[in-house]
Amino acid sequence: MTAHLTEAEAADLARRVGESMYAADEASKDTMGMELLACQPGRASMRMVVRPLHLNGHKICHGGFIFTLADSTFAYACNSRNHATVANGCSIEFLRPAHEGDVLTAEGVEQTLSGRHGIYDIRVSNQKGQAVALFRGKSTQISGTVIPEPAGASS
Repeated sequence: MTAHLTEAEAADLARRVGESMYAADEASKDTMGMELLACQPGRASMRMVVRPLHLNGHKICHGGFIFTLADSTFAYACNSRNHATVANGCSIEFLRPAHEGDVLTAEGVEQTLSGRHGIYDIRVSNQKGQAVALFRGKSTQISGTVIPEPAGASS
């Protein structure tokens, strides 16, 4: 599918995959207020400003929202090669709290891709560059693509 692409073609494909997914991603974009910063082969980054709706009873960002930011970034990174891919497991470590007004950036990097399975690490940091959480996601490719393949394209 993408093995024959040049580096520039793979980067363009990843960008188009990210744009296509983001256009349809109501949960990340509209509900959570996340912004897709980049989608590259095996990588992605997203940003979210912590708003009052993200705060828990301690007036810090609810861990579920930090998890969702990391998980969304994971989704973009593991689908970046235009193979439909889903999560099959993940874990997160919360390192420090995030507060209202903090700008959280999640950066995801593919660690390995073997056959249909991949492992991705996502680092969530605040505007000071401090690590807020570390997330590891395991992915499995399923059938299909995110965006249609051009006629004549093959694996």
